[in-house]
Amino acid sequence: MSDTKTILLANPRGFCAGVSRAIEIVNRVLNKYQGQKIYVLHEVVHNKHVVMDLMSKGVIFVEDINEIPQGSIVVFSAHGVSDDVLVRAKERSLAVFDATCPIVEKVHRKVRKLSELGEEIIMIGHKGHQEVEGTLGQYLNPNGGMYLVTNAQDLSHVQVKDPNKLHFVTQTTLSVDETKQCIDEIKKLYPNIHGPKGPDICYATQNRQSAVKNVAKIADIVLVVGSKNSSNSNRLKEVAIGAGCEAYLIDDYQDLSDDIIEGKNKIAITGGASAPEYLIDDLIEYLINKGYKNIEEIGTSSEKQNFLMPKGL
Repeated sequence: MSDTKTILLANPRGFCAGVSRAIEIVNRVLNKYQGQKIYVLHEVVHNKHVVMDLMSKGVIFVEDINEIPQGSIVVFSAHGVSDDVLVRAKERSLAVFDATCPIVEKVHRKVRKLSELGEEIIMIGHKGHQEVEGTLGQYLNPNGGMYLVTNAQDLSHVQVKDPNKLHFVTQTTLSVDETKQCIDEIKKLYPNIHGPKGPDICYATQNRQSAVKNVAKIADIVLVVGSKNSSNSNRLKEVAIGAGCEAYLIDDYQDLSDDIIEGKNKIAITGGASAPEYLIDDLIEYLINKGYKNIEEIGTSSEKQNFLMPKGL
């Protein structure tokens, strides 16, 4: 192995279009309603630096819509909300700006339609994640059924009423490979199940996981910049480890200790879809000061997705 210390930058990495849109929505609301209190329900995206930056601008983050005073201005996070939250927002006369990622909203529309038809749905996702809670909350038909599974083992607890009226959807930030395995098992168990041609996993999640797989083959270690509660960032770490490479999830360069990178000549860096590029730049500068003088871009980014702003912004 060459003893040249090298930084390998995985491409694509960092912000996706849905995250950029959500943050831009909050900033535009701040500019439009200067002097007024702006509330955001849940973290707008799962990154502590983004949240802290917006808090410094006066944004008030809450975990329950009942914490927001009557008639106030609220932004819903990129992860989406349940139908119950929408009803309560209306009851409280809140001025709502919805930053739900359009890819998540696409899954919501599918669930609402299937709910109206009384079809049953199996959702693959992580229990308690805000996106999952919001998607489950789109299903309102008491005569149907929507069932959450995290993996194939959970299928043993599912009691489907009519396997011929069964569909599946997925959380958008899952591991591509693990989700495929789960879908394969679901199709074995329910051969007549309906679903999308591929999982509902978003393009940005898939692209970043593919990039990490490639760079993990040649790196000594993979550093994933992202917060601990970021689903897609955690999946990037798991994908790197699954590819046979040592990997760590860090919020920023300050989480890095010398013993982690000791003896590592090729350090790969990626960023979760909610990780700002300046955090990656800070990490690169930190490693340059540690003697990693060579920088190589691995892969290319062809992402050109751009989502429209909500009406009024």
